[in-house]
Formats: sequence, C-alpha cells, structure tokens
Amino acid sequence: MSFRIDPRLPLTGEVRRILAEEIRKALQHLDAARSRPEQALHKCRKRLKSARALLRLVHSGDETFCATENQCYRNVAELLAGPREATALIETIDRLAAGFPKESADGGLDAVRDRLIARQHDLHEGAGLEAAISAATAACEDGMKRIESLALPDQPEQAADVLAEGARVTLRRARRALDRAGTRGEADDFHDLRKAAKTHGMHLSLLGRLWPTPIKARRKAVDKLGERLGELHDLFVMCALLEAADEPLGPREDTKLLGKLLKRSEKSLRKSCLAEAAELFGDSPKHQTKKLARRARDDLAGTSSTEDLGATAN
Repeated sequence: MSFRIDPRLPLTGEVRRILAEEIRKALQHLDAARSRPEQALHKCRKRLKSARALLRLVHSGDETFCATENQCYRNVAELLAGPREATALIETIDRLAAGFPKESADGGLDAVRDRLIARQHDLHEGAGLEAAISAATAACEDGMKRIESLALPDQPEQAADVLAEGARVTLRRARRALDRAGTRGEADDFHDLRKAAKTHGMHLSLLGRLWPTPIKARRKAVDKLGERLGELHDLFVMCALLEAADEPLGPREDTKLLGKLLKRSEKSLRKSCLAEAAELFGDSPKHQTKKLARRARDDLAGTSSTEDLGATAN
C-alpha cells in the first residue's frame, strides 16, 4: 500500500490505513533491532517520523487524537535516540574522512572513531537497549489499537480544508525556522528547520498530485535539504561532545584535527542549507496552500459527484 492519500476515498479511512501501515512497519524494524540495531533503529525512527507527519497533516480534523498519538510516537522515538545517535556519529566521522582525504590521511580521526565504536557497542549490547525496544514495542502495539478511534471529516470541502491547514502549518514552521536560522543561527534553529523540512517532504508524498506545483522536483530538493540539515545536526552533536568537560571523544591531542574539520564542514553546510531552504520556503505559506485547498476541493468534489451519479443511475 502507498504512502499517499487517495482523494477518491474517505479521508478517515485513508489516514487510518496509512497510519496503521507505518506503525506496523515500525514494529517490524523494532523486532529486527534486537539482532541488528545499527540500521533497524534508523528505519524504525523514519517510520515514526512518517506517522507523526501524517498526524500533523490532519491535526485540525481530530485535534485530541492527533495530539495524543503524536506525543506517543515522539516518546517512542526518544527511547531509541541514544543508540541511533551512536551510529550516526560514526557515520559523521566517516563523512569527514571522505570529505577531507588529505587532512585525515595520517589517521588523525582514528582515535575518535575507535572511541565512538566502543560507545556504540556499549549502548547496543547493554540491557538498556532491550528495555527501550520492549517499551517502544508496547507503545506502538497500544497505538495500533487506538487507530480505529480516529474520526476525520469526510465531506469534500471539509476534508480539503483539513489537508490545506496541515500543510500550511508546517510551511509556517519552516519559514519561521528559516528566519531564525538566518538571524540567530543556533543549532536548535537549524534542527527546527530540519524537522519542518522533513515533515513537508512527507506531506508532499501524502498529498501527491494535489500539490499545486510540480511535485517531483520539489520533493527532490526537499529531500536533499533534509539530508544536508541532518548532516549539519550531526556536526552540532559532535561539537557539543567535543566541548564537554569530561572529554568523551578523548583528550585534546586526539581531537585537534576533528575540531578543525568540524568548523570547516559546519561553515559550508550552514551556507548551503540556508540558500536551499530560502528557495523552498521563501514563498508565502498561505499563497501555496490556497491553491492546494482549491485543487483538493475540486478533486474530492469531483469524486463525490461521480459517486452520486452512479448511485442515481443504479
């Protein structure tokens, strides 16, 4: 089944279907994480993000359900954040080594990488991971049972308004985060921009042909921005560890090269992320989603009229 809302079908049923599929896949990845945590945890968290993006899209249609379930899956993702971050930091070291081959050729990053691998091993092999997976599994299973309680408006105009409002809220979040990232430039500002960009990308998938501009090119650009912002986030996390008083990455003589490469990479990524985000989120969210609402109403109303004609003919 596809991660896309079919405008020919009632909105409630479509959202229930997609949400159930995402949580079902998250449960499968949780099961796999018991033996292969490195990639399975990442895949599980991606499914949880997809579920939360869906809930944000239809939030105005059933605010209580969407707020409760969104918080539930946010809590589940946080249970798995530490073990996943341990793997992401190793990947960050590898990207730095690939991006600066001459500077890292003499093994200047090796000592840090060895410590991160040991840290990853401790997190993945300890009892804490098993407890986190068990708690996450129980929460997702409970969430599956609650899906049938979701009730959204299925009338064409109301359903169109729900979808347009959800898309508009996320575009506003992206615009505000972009403004803050450009002025203040704090790590949290870029993290908020990343979350909004990721959610918007998922909304593009969910809305399919209802989006008023060519969707493939926009989706590709949003995905590219999301990846860059993810890499920047990993750099910020690494910088925080580098500056920590207890030196978790090792003594200064082992992290000197890492500090230099982090600064160079961060500067470049900041610049490219701001430029790409301005291209994507510079337009008025209200203007974009007015067109979306209009197209959604036309599609949904057209489907409803066809069904009415069919019923009359019978």
